[in-house]
Amino acid sequence: MRPSLLSIKLATLLGVALLGLLATLPRSPAADQKDTIVRKKIEYGGWKNNISLSNGDVELIATLDVGPRVISYKLPGGKNVFKEYADQLGKSGEPDWQIRGGHRLWIGPEDLTRTYFPDNAPLRYEEIEGGVRLLPPVEKEYGTQKEIDLRLDPKGTKVQMVHRIKNVGDKPLELAVWPSSVMAAGGIEIIPLPPHKPHPGSPKNARTPADFGPNMTVALWPYFDFKDPRWNLGSKYLTLKQDAKKGPTKLGLAHREGWVAYLNDGTLFVKRFDYKKDATYPDNGVNFETFTNEDMLELETLAPVVQLQPGKSVEHVEKWELIKGVDSFNGEAGIDKNVLPKVRGER
Repeated sequence: MRPSLLSIKLATLLGVALLGLLATLPRSPAADQKDTIVRKKIEYGGWKNNISLSNGDVELIATLDVGPRVISYKLPGGKNVFKEYADQLGKSGEPDWQIRGGHRLWIGPEDLTRTYFPDNAPLRYEEIEGGVRLLPPVEKEYGTQKEIDLRLDPKGTKVQMVHRIKNVGDKPLELAVWPSSVMAAGGIEIIPLPPHKPHPGSPKNARTPADFGPNMTVALWPYFDFKDPRWNLGSKYLTLKQDAKKGPTKLGLAHREGWVAYLNDGTLFVKRFDYKKDATYPDNGVNFETFTNEDMLELETLAPVVQLQPGKSVEHVEKWELIKGVDSFNGEAGIDKNVLPKVRGER
């Protein structure tokens, strides 16, 4: 039976209406990222093989000759916010682990072997929505496979870093994902503290026993000194200055405030990460650690310690942002005025 002229017209009208509706639906972020992220193979720092990701507002560079390692993160025309060790750039194949600079992925808790695996061999990458996945060789002696997913937002400077460790061996592994960003010299780190609360006084005034309990865990290393002038132990923030004349200091926190920042030459690097209540973290229970010496300052986040079964993987996410034109500050009132509104997006 042949369709009538009326049914053909109705079908045409419905088709046009459906196309119009689809045109008005919002595009998914993944679709936008596919259209706007530019991926380029480039030379950088003496290495022939590197992958650059850019959306016009920010650029990431990861080397493919060693790693996984993000060696550069910068604004257009701006400086790399990461430290670069010039004498280690462009090299590969060394028998021992090299710091090199940039952002790396370690395996915790810290030891003298697995943590310092010499990630000095070439790696491959795959394109993913909004970015790339870095895939270094398997660390056969430890039964681990590291991966890092780098994703840029379609616009702006925000980056999502998914750090992944797979157990490719035949035995369970106890480990924690441990990324570290090696920041360029000359800046100051800002670590927000949990809000102060008054002592409840009488137990009758407490809602729960937690009102009498601690709200922060701190881990200190043997080379930490409360009299070190680089540290300012404030009421609302801890700050730490990088100083080319002073050696190592390190502190860790069970950090629940969700962000830390590093201000250097007017550019603010913000790192956001989660804290999982009741999880077991390395180093006496801390999910954030910071280290500095004469050369640089490190912002380190840690995932909980897990028993990773063969064939399984564990992930840990950091979110980054660069904010330009941030004024230096004097004291905690200056942080509240110059830094905190920008971290909150109140610009």
